[in-house]
Amino acid sequence: MFNCKAISVSKLVGSDGLFSTPFFNPWHVVGLRNSRQFCSCTGNSPKTSYISSSNRGIDSVGQDNYAVEALQYQINGRNGSITSSLFFEDVRLLDSFDDEYGGVIVNPERLPSNPEIFASRLHSSLSHWKIKGKKGVWLKLPVDRSELVPIAVKKKFEYHHAERGYLMMTHWIPGGPCMLPANASHQVGVGGFVINEKNEVLVVQEKHCAPEFAGLWKIPTGFILESEEIFTGAVREVKEETGIDTEFVEVVAFRHVHNVAFEKSDLFFMCMLRPLSTKIVVDHLEIESAKWMPLMEFVKQPLIQEDSMFKKIIDICVARLGQRYCGLSVHQLVSKFDGKLSSLYFNTVEDKDFICQGS
Repeated sequence: MFNCKAISVSKLVGSDGLFSTPFFNPWHVVGLRNSRQFCSCTGNSPKTSYISSSNRGIDSVGQDNYAVEALQYQINGRNGSITSSLFFEDVRLLDSFDDEYGGVIVNPERLPSNPEIFASRLHSSLSHWKIKGKKGVWLKLPVDRSELVPIAVKKKFEYHHAERGYLMMTHWIPGGPCMLPANASHQVGVGGFVINEKNEVLVVQEKHCAPEFAGLWKIPTGFILESEEIFTGAVREVKEETGIDTEFVEVVAFRHVHNVAFEKSDLFFMCMLRPLSTKIVVDHLEIESAKWMPLMEFVKQPLIQEDSMFKKIIDICVARLGQRYCGLSVHQLVSKFDGKLSSLYFNTVEDKDFICQGS
């Protein structure tokens, strides 16, 4: 016969708190902060042994995460008796949630304020996530929490990418190569080819450029913004640099080049735009001058004639004006794969006898 009872640590030290039942649920133990719970059984047995097991679970108490540690001990008691104690210890974890790929995303808004506490919880969390079979861990550290970076690095976290307000770090828990997606590999630029009814091209001279390009009249160009469409980015860049309002017509060509800035690749989309205004207002922060320039004068510039890439792009734009070439117009479509509105660029020809000569 055995006499089983559960006694809290607080009871042993004289506190009034008591958790007692022979049929306890270990998940309930998590709700008692900073305490250890014991289930003690005594009886007679000729054997002496030590058993250790670990069963972990997660519960949310006061918006904090805990893991449950279960350890069982069997040691010699008096007169050959054996005492077996099963206790559970709550372990604080970083506040996090699962992603859809079997990984974990740490909540950046609930990081511990104390770096030592962060280090302890990060260690416990990694052990817990490993037992749970989690894979990738995403740790976003705001710029005002940069003191946590060395702690994460010591735990084998790697830099993924950085923005002005945060650093994203990652950790791959399983063995083998990391399967997390890499940082963005491309920057995206746009150019606006704007030509009016007088066959004049809207051109600019940049204030800051390499010496070999000084004096060159070029089309307005720039980078698209985050979450900005290609066609709206082209219209915006032309407006910012020259003050001219335009309407997107087509993407007539795009260029792909590698190792441009910070070892990233570059995609540049040449867009045909239709002018909606004529008065030029120069952005003097970036642009030295802007004007409407006759097309043939623009094309005959030595720097354009000597550059095979630039000359080809202009040739394509001229062919588009003569309806000897089809560009890509934008079409808004919704895909069932993600349920989001997307921009699909493709050419459409109303005249079935018309042949696009894109080569």
